[in-house]
Amino acid sequence: MPSHRYRDVYERVSVPLIDRRWPSQRITAAPLWVPVDLRDGNQALAEPMDPERKRAFFELMVRMGYKEIEVGYPSASQADFDFVRLIRDADLAPEDVTIVVFTPARRDLIERTVESVEGIANDVVIHMYTATAPMWREHVLGRTRAEVAEMITAGARDILELAGHRDNIRFQFSPEVFILTEPDFVLQVCDSMTELWDATPRRPVILNLPATVEVATPNVYADQIEYMHRHLARREGVILSVHPHNDRGTGIACAELAVLAGAQRVEGCVFGNGERTGNVDIATLALNLHAQGVDPMIDFSDIDEIRRTVEYCTRMPVPERHPYVGNLVYTAFSGTHQDAIRKGFAEHRERAARLGADEREIPWQVPYLPIDPADVGRTYEAVIRVNSQSGKGGIAYLLETEFGRTLSPAAQREFARHVQDYTDRTGAEVTVEMLWTLFTEWSGENAAVSEGIAG
Repeated sequence: MPSHRYRDVYERVSVPLIDRRWPSQRITAAPLWVPVDLRDGNQALAEPMDPERKRAFFELMVRMGYKEIEVGYPSASQADFDFVRLIRDADLAPEDVTIVVFTPARRDLIERTVESVEGIANDVVIHMYTATAPMWREHVLGRTRAEVAEMITAGARDILELAGHRDNIRFQFSPEVFILTEPDFVLQVCDSMTELWDATPRRPVILNLPATVEVATPNVYADQIEYMHRHLARREGVILSVHPHNDRGTGIACAELAVLAGAQRVEGCVFGNGERTGNVDIATLALNLHAQGVDPMIDFSDIDEIRRTVEYCTRMPVPERHPYVGNLVYTAFSGTHQDAIRKGFAEHRERAARLGADEREIPWQVPYLPIDPADVGRTYEAVIRVNSQSGKGGIAYLLETEFGRTLSPAAQREFARHVQDYTDRTGAEVTVEMLWTLFTEWSGENAAVSEGIAG
């Protein structure tokens, strides 16, 4: 592997932050979640969503409780422009939902973007972006730092001229590739935006700081966010936002550490769709908070229906091991895991009985299951499944829960050996129906242990 061809990100971006405070912080409330599936996620699809799919996705996000939704890039295509108009004409957005539209810092495209939101009564955010990192400035835009700063300022003036008179429109700026931009330059540009747009607590400006290409460990991104959080002018008039990607596989960690560092808003996709390895996964972030006792402020109580809708809209399957929503994430095949889960469930039920409480109301403490599957609409039917890796505890659990049969420890060992013989011969998973067939065969042939079976 030619690792010598690559440079440590510390050589490219030095963050002047020594007394960092984010490591000692805790997340005690959910940030504002902003799904970008209809813009960023849609651009990343081999087959972009048609109007029917876009509408189904938008309506899903409204039902889930998102209060700010990025709906498209109106100047990029007629389809995106028409969808923004559909939101207005079909009255798709409840009055408490803010609509976000995306534009480059170019006057003709800004004009088209402003035109798309004409007549929308909801709050609207016009989101302008420009790449600011050295490689993008020099090789993509072909401009110096000063020229890029002037281009950004010109775009901001155009937005102010064309939309500043409308009380329901606010402004957002993203220095694209923030993660690779010099801290002094990005601070200069962001401060110029908040001054020009007159950021105040009553009409805040959103400054969105993207890890457009994830190139560093999450602590570096946290340092960058904390530096901005502590040095921005007009900080009380700024909503500090982040937009992590997942190129290193640590987008979720980047987002969580960024919130510790001062971010108030997180852009991402519901299940992490996006260019390359994807945008940050909002479902995982939100349910991570839920698992720590923090209300995520988004409704994932029917996660399978959410998954079905997302798969229909994107034409992409959600992986079976995807956190919280994958088909197998609440399933144990391993014997040691099954035994611990079985005992954990038993203790949970006994604790509820001792307290005279509903099992759904007492603290959740079951090994290997960080949340109760019922919280996201899953049943317990598939928590334990039997194959050649399974043990007596899992087999006993299924007999108890599915058929009301309780085996003594000796009977559990004997029947587990019988099941193991079957799985070794076939190499197949044992369904609940097959388990009952094996049990009836075994119990009929082993009358000597029948007294170890109750039920």
